Amino acid sequence: MSAKTTPENPLPVRTVLQMVGGWIAKLGTVWVEGQITDLSARGGTVFLTLRDPVANVSARVTAPRNVYEATVPRPVDGARVVVHVKPDFWVNRGSFALTALEIRPVGVGELLARLERLRQVMASEGLFNADRKRRLPFLPGTIGLVCGRDSAAERDVLENARRRWPAVRFKVEEVAVQGPYAVTEVTEAVQKLDADREVDVIVIARGGGSLEDLLPFSDESLVRAVAACRTPVVSAIGHEQDSPLLDLVADVRASTPTDAAKKVVPDVGEQLTLVRQLRDRGRRVVGGWLERELSWLTSVRSRPSLADPVRELERRAEQVDALRDRTRRSLGTSIDRAEDSLSHLRAQLVALSPAATLERGYAIVQRPEGEVVRRAADIAPGDLLTIRLTDDRLTVRTESPDDAAPAKKARKPSKPRKKPADEDALPLLPDPTEDP
Repeated sequence: MSAKTTPENPLPVRTVLQMVGGWIAKLGTVWVEGQITDLSARGGTVFLTLRDPVANVSARVTAPRNVYEATVPRPVDGARVVVHVKPDFWVNRGSFALTALEIRPVGVGELLARLERLRQVMASEGLFNADRKRRLPFLPGTIGLVCGRDSAAERDVLENARRRWPAVRFKVEEVAVQGPYAVTEVTEAVQKLDADREVDVIVIARGGGSLEDLLPFSDESLVRAVAACRTPVVSAIGHEQDSPLLDLVADVRASTPTDAAKKVVPDVGEQLTLVRQLRDRGRRVVGGWLERELSWLTSVRSRPSLADPVRELERRAEQVDALRDRTRRSLGTSIDRAEDSLSHLRAQLVALSPAATLERGYAIVQRPEGEVVRRAADIAPGDLLTIRLTDDRLTVRTESPDDAAPAKKARKPSKPRKKPADEDALPLLPDPTEDP
């Protein structure tokens, strides 16, 4: 509970410090993880600072010498440890410290187990998925480089990149790449370069080291900061066998800083060679196409229809004349055959015509309506008949055989009419309208 105080009734300093000491004493003993810095020993006490591995927070720790010396292996500056501590507050000095009851170094096996658990958690969130990876630009205008101060990794990246493409530009952020400040400084540098619109790709480079030296690049806060970047990130941490979590979340992993320089910029010599090869290939393709077209054009021009167009027209004219003559011959032959057939039919008709019979002295007796009289029994006395001769016709009236009257003189035949040109071939039909 908070103490009730007023300006007229304040609490003494000793009372406030005693209250703070009482609150701290209620915490009891706890296990704390951190990194040792500022290690020193005086008499029977060992003094050290325990720094948080992620945040820029630290606490002073005092350990009896026997507790410190009982730790195997004995901790040194930079070591990761887990300490069983009891918070203490000294009222007389108003200072806070942690008293170590037991110190346990964090071994490599335990570190690897923690990293594996963190890797599984981030993998389940999809931070390492391949579909999140972005392609690097072919030729970045400006490259952001996060590296150690005056480090070999910085020289490797700059020299190899400029050797491959002399016009490449860099924005370098030199930070601590190991120790308690590494995570904070690297994260801030990455976020700064990611906010810069001129930077097209970010390279995080560091040389090789032990697992403990590379632990900052497996820190959860740094890995999540890289995953949130809008700019493609290249991880070039350590050597080929080193694999911090930063390699898994980065868009491209480079085995070494030198390999990172090869991945972010093309080789100008290789590109010039490629341009020459493509140009030569284009020339060969276009030249081959032109040769084929010229060969085809020559072949077309050598054809008779193009080499001598008039001769082709003459040949077509000859074909037309031949077809015309053939048509005339065919038509003339057809007409001749038709004429022969017609003459043959005319001869048959003349042979079968009654006119030929009449020319031999025969006569045809017909009634006025044209009916031919075939028997004498069919004729009655007084019937009007027409007798057709070879060149004329007579009209008579029949009499009874017993009629004693003298025979009437036959009427003089009328003047013969002019026969048509084909009357010899066709039979003459009676004319009923003619007077007897």
